[in-house]
Amino acid sequence: MKLDKIILLFLLLVLPGIMYFYLTTGYNNFIKLEVIGEADYSIDDFSFINQNNDTITKDSMTGSIYVANFFFTSCPTICPKMTRNMSYLQDKLSVFPNIRFLSHTVDPFNDTPEKLLSYVDSMKQKNIYIDLSNWDFVTGDKDKLYQSASNYFVNATSDSLAPGGFLHSEYFILIDKQGRVRSGVDKSGNVVGAYDGTNEAQMKDLINDINVLMAEYKKP
Repeated sequence: MKLDKIILLFLLLVLPGIMYFYLTTGYNNFIKLEVIGEADYSIDDFSFINQNNDTITKDSMTGSIYVANFFFTSCPTICPKMTRNMSYLQDKLSVFPNIRFLSHTVDPFNDTPEKLLSYVDSMKQKNIYIDLSNWDFVTGDKDKLYQSASNYFVNATSDSLAPGGFLHSEYFILIDKQGRVRSGVDKSGNVVGAYDGTNEAQMKDLINDINVLMAEYKKP
């Protein structure tokens, strides 16, 4: 009987305090990713055409977490590795709903929708699998594509002295469901900002941060 009374007192007096601590202090300490840019900043409106001649806009991406990057199909240096690493992300994150991938060409004159689709097929020969159900390769007006890069806080430009004639960032950018650029922090507490698409270790960091972002949307 004495033990029963002790258990009853614990349930009445101690347990509510533990639950309160969990639901208040624990909730307030929930890990969140940094929002990059000024207050209320989000990606500008955009409208591009994908490999299937479908229009991809900011509105069509809203409500999904997505990873964006910039490349071109005739890139002789880092682009195949970036595509391989994006494919790796797509595979590892395939269990999540509402996640997408968006690759912008920096060479729209040559990278037509047909060329982009051919690029996807050519990647299969290199054992790089691309699922087009949630990964879009987009082209469009050159100036608007380059302006879009700056909206993501990365660079893209033509340069006759660069390999292939173009300079573009190697970074992958994480965008949340509201169109905001998000980022984790490194071991020193510095904001990462973006993730090196040629670095396999950073791909694992990006996966971890996407898990955090997914959890952020599921918190009570």
